[in-house]
Formats: sequence, structure tokens, C-alpha cells
Amino acid sequence: MNDSRPAHWTRRHLDLLAGSAGDPATTPPVIGLPEPPRILSDHDLWDLWPIQEEDGSTTVALGRELWMALSAPATGHPEERHDVARIRLLAKAGDDWEDLGDAFADGVSPGSREWSGSAIHRPDGTVSVYYTAAGRRGEARPSFVQRVVEARARLLTDGGRIRLDPGAEHRLILTSDGVTYLPADEIEGGPGRIRAFRDPGWFRDPADGRDHLLVAASVPWEDRFMGAVAVAGEVPGGWSLQPPLLVADGVHHEIERPHVVVHDSSYYLFFSAQRYGFHPWGSGPTGLYGFVAPALTGPYTPLNGSGLVIGNPPEEPDQAYAWVVLPDLTAVSFLNYRSADGKDPRDVGAAEARSRFGGTIAPVLQLTLDGANTSVAVRASAGAEGAPQ
Repeated sequence: MNDSRPAHWTRRHLDLLAGSAGDPATTPPVIGLPEPPRILSDHDLWDLWPIQEEDGSTTVALGRELWMALSAPATGHPEERHDVARIRLLAKAGDDWEDLGDAFADGVSPGSREWSGSAIHRPDGTVSVYYTAAGRRGEARPSFVQRVVEARARLLTDGGRIRLDPGAEHRLILTSDGVTYLPADEIEGGPGRIRAFRDPGWFRDPADGRDHLLVAASVPWEDRFMGAVAVAGEVPGGWSLQPPLLVADGVHHEIERPHVVVHDSSYYLFFSAQRYGFHPWGSGPTGLYGFVAPALTGPYTPLNGSGLVIGNPPEEPDQAYAWVVLPDLTAVSFLNYRSADGKDPRDVGAAEARSRFGGTIAPVLQLTLDGANTSVAVRASAGAEGAPQ
């Protein structure tokens, strides 16, 4: 373990954001109208991730890339989608997406719904789906208990149909320890107001071949809690929690979807953060943030001085969210909310919120990384749908 752990994301870093709103190096253009067409007409999709090979490349089956996303029926207030979220299996060929249905059979998850994670295609033909089991199976109303689960399912392609074996076991593999990481066991709450232990991101360290899971977690901070990136290493028979890689030290209470990409022998730690989770509120934009280190354990340096890698434009502060950076440095996110005239779009009525919510993939961005400096552009090869090519 490196003595520099954990890295601290502090007010000193965020002070460097002052006056940088709209910086072209970190600000993509406003997503214009008409919006990219929805992948699914009757379901919202968000938090997309590819099924990956162990080398990080995207898995291809029957000539199509395999992806996953969270999904929910496109009805009511978009914020209610978190209470019924399911993992959806998708296939992609060129610009065309194919809906392969729910990844898992009804009632097999130990949670009342399924939240984000990652998926790895193994040499034996199985897929390890690491995901967040939120709530408890059969509960009368959604709670916010969060645990990390692995579903190890065989990838089936018989008859030209792609699916995961519905008989796969769903095994609880990781929970917060209640000491270093606060328990994520609240009964009441909602997105942005709860402790976290979710969004497992699989990573194999090329330095030693060991597997790790990065998890969005919460740590104590005065009388509140702060966001952190937890890490667990694989050990015989399971996973062992280790000290955090990063702590948002008084800066943000809920960072999400942590993952690592190795580029030019450097380790880039990325995570997403919403503007309403900053302390004080709104002191940073909704965006993708990151740090860089010479090794997984650090020491970490904030990218661009502040940590900001992609920030939504000031005129559309909620246009996209939940970025995942792939090995080719493309950054995939989903269309969130168009501007609500200064109002928090989560708090407007259901009809207005629904009219402003995207619920599909956003135009794909391309990152350039140069040490601790980054820049972003719309991917030139993106098709009309803004989908990855």
C-alpha cells in the first residue's frame, strides 16, 4: 500500500474552477435539437456500460457489440425510475441498437431493483456481471440498502439470439464494513441524499494481473458523510476491502461510477459528480472528474488542477451524466435533463420533468490525455444518433 492513500479532493482544487466555466478544454457543446433518437421508445435508459473482455475491449457476439444499461418504463416522473431500475442487455451494430430485454429473470436479484455496475466476458464463455443490489427482494417500499453482487452467467448465442443464462447464481460479494466505509443501509432517502456503496467497476491491474473492484462509497466527515472511491482486491474465495483510493474531503457527498483506465503507463481514475452534491451546493458543475497516478495505489494528482475533465455547459448544467471512459478514451454518457429555466429539474412536476428528460445515450465524446492535462471534443466519427462507432 502506498503511504499517499487516500488522495484528497479538496476545496483548494475546486477553487481552481473559479472563472473557468465554459473552458473549451473541459466543456462539450450544448446538445442541440432535435435530440438523438431514443434507443428504446418506451423505456428510459441511463448509466450505460459495455460488456468487456478481460483486456478491456468491448465484447462482440454474432457481429454485434454487447452493452448494458439501467432501464425503467418511460412513465411518470423520471426520478422515480431509480425505484424500479433493471439492467437491460443491448446489442449494437454500426449505428443500430437492438434491445435484448432484461439481463436477468424477474425476482432473481437479492435487491428490489438493480443499479449500476460493470461486466466482464470470461475465457470460459461466462459473463461476470458486477452490479448494485438496491433494497431487498420483496420489500413493500423501496429502501436504499446497497450491496455489491456478482451474477456469473453463461453467454448464450444459440439460434441467433443473444442472452444470458437465466439460471445464473447471484452471489453477494461485498458490503460496506461500517468502519472505514459507512453502511449504506438507509430506509428513507433518494438519489443525492443517501450514503453509497454501489457502482462496482472491475479493473485488472496490468502491473501484477490482480483483479480489483472500485466502488462508490461514503466515509465519515464531521457530522455528515463524504463521497469516496473504495477499492477491493480479489483474494482466494472472495474480495478484501482496502483503504480508499480517494476521498472527497468536504467537497462532495456522493461521487459515482468510479473506474480506472490505463493510458501511456499512467492510471487515470475517473468518477462522476452531480452539481447538487457539492459543498457548498453548486460549487462545481455536474461532470466527469479524474485523477492520475503512476500506479493504482497512487500518488494521485487531480487532472487539470481541479479534477474536472468534462463539465456540462453552464447554459445546460444537467444535459448529460454518468460518463464511462473506455480504453480508446471515448466517454459515453446519457441524456439527462434540459434546462428548467434555473429550477432544479428534479423538483418540477412530472409532466414538465418528463418533457425535459432524455433517457437515452448522449453524443459520445473523445478525450485527449497528456499527463495531468486533458481536453474533450465530440467524437468526429459519431453517427446521427451520437452512438459510439
